[in-house]
Amino acid sequence: MNRHVHTGIGMTSQRTRDRLAQQLRQRGIRDSAVLSVMRSVPRHLFVDEALASRAYEETALPIGHGQTISQPYLVAFMTEALLNGRPCHKVLEIGTGCGYQTAVLAQLVEEVYSIERIAPLLHKARILLHRLNIYNVQMKVGDGSRGWEQPGPYDGILVAAAAPEIPEPLLLQLAEGGRMVIPVVTADGEQELLRITRRGNECHCETLESVNFVPLVRG
Repeated sequence: MNRHVHTGIGMTSQRTRDRLAQQLRQRGIRDSAVLSVMRSVPRHLFVDEALASRAYEETALPIGHGQTISQPYLVAFMTEALLNGRPCHKVLEIGTGCGYQTAVLAQLVEEVYSIERIAPLLHKARILLHRLNIYNVQMKVGDGSRGWEQPGPYDGILVAAAAPEIPEPLLLQLAEGGRMVIPVVTADGEQELLRITRRGNECHCETLESVNFVPLVRG
């Protein structure tokens, strides 16, 4: 778990990231390890240069191919919900996107396996993670709704796209006591962020909060 990052100037400086961590704490993020990583990961590297000055605003930003980078609070909140104060050795991420959430996870768990449907996004994310000396991530292009069976089961699964229902392959790839954090579309078309914990053959489900993600596309 490597913590080498690059500092910048102005809106991309360490001071800006310190302020971000302070805002996240004020909004209720309590996990000190999560706050520390949010303070260290240079989010401006994961957005287009033209948007770098907005990288630490509390907003989602476009990353091309109809996809977005989630706002910092949501990244921190989902990460904290996934870890839930317990060790998480092996995590599956569905929807690599630009790799920002991946970079955060990689500094908090031993192994990250990440799936992205759009090859150019995955390629770019891989370059960025190596630039930040993050090497405990395995990535592949694929259908996230099917998961990644071979390295499983996983202590945690984090899904960064809204599913019409909870994909059964993902439930089957959760280890005993494992947790999945996933946005799911409700009957009225809204989205709810759920945390599902596997206990034997049963899954315990909690609703965390309302969210707005791009849809999880199969195939």
